[in-house]
Amino acid sequence: MMTIEERFEDFGVVPVVVLDDVKDALPLAKALTEGGLPCAEVTFRTEAAEESIKVMAEAYPDMVVGAGTVLTIEQVDAAVKAGAKFIVSPGFDLEIVDYCLEKEIPIFPGCVTPSEVAQAVKRGLKVVKFFPAEPAGGVAMIKAMAAPYHQLRFMPTGGIGTQNLKDYLGFDKIICCGGSWMVKGDLIRNGEFEKICNLTKEAKELAKSIRP
Repeated sequence: MMTIEERFEDFGVVPVVVLDDVKDALPLAKALTEGGLPCAEVTFRTEAAEESIKVMAEAYPDMVVGAGTVLTIEQVDAAVKAGAKFIVSPGFDLEIVDYCLEKEIPIFPGCVTPSEVAQAVKRGLKVVKFFPAEPAGGVAMIKAMAAPYHQLRFMPTGGIGTQNLKDYLGFDKIICCGGSWMVKGDLIRNGEFEKICNLTKEAKELAKSIRP
């Protein structure tokens, strides 16, 4: 059985999804799965997020569905109850991190400074989110922080697309990249799930061409 981190590394790209309507959850899960990336970080900032995670997790039990933009312990509980297999927070929230570690819930907190990375290392975390990636210094910043904290790997999200994916995945301390270019809100709202599936296939192929 592969760990979530191992599956992330195999995927290369983790789709970051915003769902405004639960009815879109099932066709989206189908499109991502058939496109070769059976995973999704569903942002927990919409009313539909919790139920969407439940729908996706129940219909596709092997899919790695998690909750992103988690800001409170209450949201952690709601997401996990709905079927989320991992939690992502935009920043390094000690309360959320410690709670997830205590409950043995995979947690990937946002870290953009050496001080935050130091706290992650102290708690035994192996992978952290780097958000917002491009505004926070991109690959150069990750490389600078990875030098002293060599045991840690990063999952950058924010401003990453086909134009710069190679820059990120070319660095071995980056386990995968979060991206939304294959699951843009207008595509989901317009029901263009075939296009999402095709874009997902392209993303998977691009990731594999960079890191076979």
